[in-house]
Amino acid sequence: MKIKLSNAGKRFNREWIFRYANLEFISGSGYAITGHNGSGKSTLLQCLGGMLQVSEGSIEHFRDNKILPPEETYISTSFCAPYLDVIEEMTLVEFLEFHNMFKAFIESCSIQDIIERIGLKGSGHKQIRYYSSGMKQRVKLAQAIFFDTPIVLLDEPCSNLDTKGIELYHSLVEEHCSNRLVVVCSNDPVEYSFCQQVIAITDHKLPLHQITM
Repeated sequence: MKIKLSNAGKRFNREWIFRYANLEFISGSGYAITGHNGSGKSTLLQCLGGMLQVSEGSIEHFRDNKILPPEETYISTSFCAPYLDVIEEMTLVEFLEFHNMFKAFIESCSIQDIIERIGLKGSGHKQIRYYSSGMKQRVKLAQAIFFDTPIVLLDEPCSNLDTKGIELYHSLVEEHCSNRLVVVCSNDPVEYSFCQQVIAITDHKLPLHQITM
């Protein structure tokens, strides 16, 4: 998979969030997007995932050198962010079953395998509304990582996680994301220490700066 941005820019009303982005993201690599609060990190990430459309330029997704139509882009992408809600009326088992209707699990994982792996054994039949914030974040990570998508987009993935949760996050990325295209939106090096490149948003009026680590 490859994501290519050509002079891409996004604005809300008259305010530009970012502009002149000419970037490429390729499978098998990890990328971090950094920048001060309000710099447009999350907006750029949502544009990469097709959740938002750019205001100028283009963002194209490629598989085997062929441009994917929008419906295939959505199926090919997983997204984890603290501002995305889970369906709290469902149990964890029901939630995973629901998403499995749209996307297959990786490596023939079962629901019970996933629940045990994220440390929520014994809570699979409890409604998610009764989970702590850290437990909900583990569910969001599971939704992003354990489904068979070549693109994984992570916005502040360690939000609400304790030390063990952060260790779990890194082990999941190491075990299941080495051949995928992973983009992490964060200012915390703990969250993107495995990334090979950093894209620093320092000024939305200037081209984005890409740094190889």
